Amino acid sequence: MIKTPDETSPTRWSLVQRLKDLDNQESWKEFFDTYWKLIYSAAMKSGLSDVEAQEVVQETVITVARKIGSFKADPASGSFKGWLLQVTKSRIIDQIRKRPPPGRFHDRHTRREETYRTSTMDRVPDPQSLDLDHRWNQEWQRNLIDAAIERVKQKVSPKQYKIFYLHVIKKYPTRQVADALRLNLAQVYLAKSRVSALVKKEVRRLQRETS
Repeated sequence: MIKTPDETSPTRWSLVQRLKDLDNQESWKEFFDTYWKLIYSAAMKSGLSDVEAQEVVQETVITVARKIGSFKADPASGSFKGWLLQVTKSRIIDQIRKRPPPGRFHDRHTRREETYRTSTMDRVPDPQSLDLDHRWNQEWQRNLIDAAIERVKQKVSPKQYKIFYLHVIKKYPTRQVADALRLNLAQVYLAKSRVSALVKKEVRRLQRETS
């Protein structure tokens, strides 16, 4: 179980500070790579289509870039996680409001389109009552772990990552992994331990920077 670092950690807001430099492409790429899946997932689970969810991701990143300069990188002013949630929620509501209301049926083709649009709208909650807080908190930690794993994957050998993937993510038994990759048990345990430690370290780093 990974614990959240001390709220007063001096490195906690480092990514937020770096994002204030809009020309810092490396930091903005890090931000996008880390959080786009979280934003997309929140949009999809709010009843939006794939195209609408992608639009939410794009508009959320644009809004963050536009407003990050005025965001206070100070725990006393609220967490970046909470701020990003509010930005994402607003963009989701914008997408819902962009949907045209059902109109009169003009012909068979239009009737099919309007029926589909109406049924889609029925699946979407009232924008005013859209509550993502609980869902966001559930997805936040999972998203950080996924992002950490993806980064660690770039730092270890393909064989080490494959051992970790099969044993930890797919939950294959140690002996099965060893036999499949023609390794001994010690090699499997060693790779699992090393990659798992790197993932935990990366998650802690992400937590310190923006949670």
